[in-house]
Amino acid sequence: MPAALPLLCNESPDALADPLTLADCAVDALIDEACLTPKPALVDARGSGAHRDLDLDTMLRSAHALRPTFLAIARASLDEPPSQALRERLARIGRDGEHAMLAATGGSNAHRGAIWVVGLLCAGAATNAPGDSEAICARAAAIARFDDRFTPRAAQSSHGARVAERFGVAGARGEARAGFPHVLGVGLPALDRARASLTSNPSRDPAGESHARLDTLIAIIASLDDTCLLHRGGIAALRAAQHGARRVIEAGGVAAGAGRTALAELDRTLVALNASPGGAADLLAATLFLDSLRRLN
Repeated sequence: MPAALPLLCNESPDALADPLTLADCAVDALIDEACLTPKPALVDARGSGAHRDLDLDTMLRSAHALRPTFLAIARASLDEPPSQALRERLARIGRDGEHAMLAATGGSNAHRGAIWVVGLLCAGAATNAPGDSEAICARAAAIARFDDRFTPRAAQSSHGARVAERFGVAGARGEARAGFPHVLGVGLPALDRARASLTSNPSRDPAGESHARLDTLIAIIASLDDTCLLHRGGIAALRAAQHGARRVIEAGGVAAGAGRTALAELDRTLVALNASPGGAADLLAATLFLDSLRRLN
């Protein structure tokens, strides 16, 4: 039988909507994404991937530093309908979280995108049943559709915002406003399929859950117009990532020998391009967060 799934947070049914539980699950999702190995051109247990200012220890410090942020977001969202006021309150909390992240990492951007993505899902989960991923994403999207009138000018012209405009892609803001289609429609289904395959043929993959999560990341990379890749390497990097990810899938996924070979080639290609699929990593963390909530039931 495959290894039992790790407990990512408090699984007591008495704490389903507790902000403390949501914050713990959010931090655990960031930690699990960071530790997952081997990821293509991303920070993991092997090293820094395509990043020069990040390593696994830095990512873990950042994740732990963001617990108060996710807790404050969940608490602020309790019994609050989506509104301009809530959107702007959460934005202020998120900016405080960025300062905490930068202090913990010595100025490196480890999780700015995850603060937005996972933070919104914490807000969505604060007043929805933890197993109802669609309702959580719908509420998060309703909040994201309000503009923050107090966004600093620097944030308005961030790398992601500029790249999204230049290349005509959705970016993190568009993903959130659309209800997280790469989490609901790609990430969670890929994770479920990979786990189902392990259940039907447990001897095939002793690594079990890690391979299922890697397959989930690869599925997201294959589909996502990742602004992190576009910023660092342009269209060439995005196409290389998507093509390489599809080769992993066609080769049978990470559990297959040919799939692992294709994954290693994708890693080498993206590192050579100095390009990292950071947007896909954020959406993997979001997928793991919602999955951990499903398992609270």
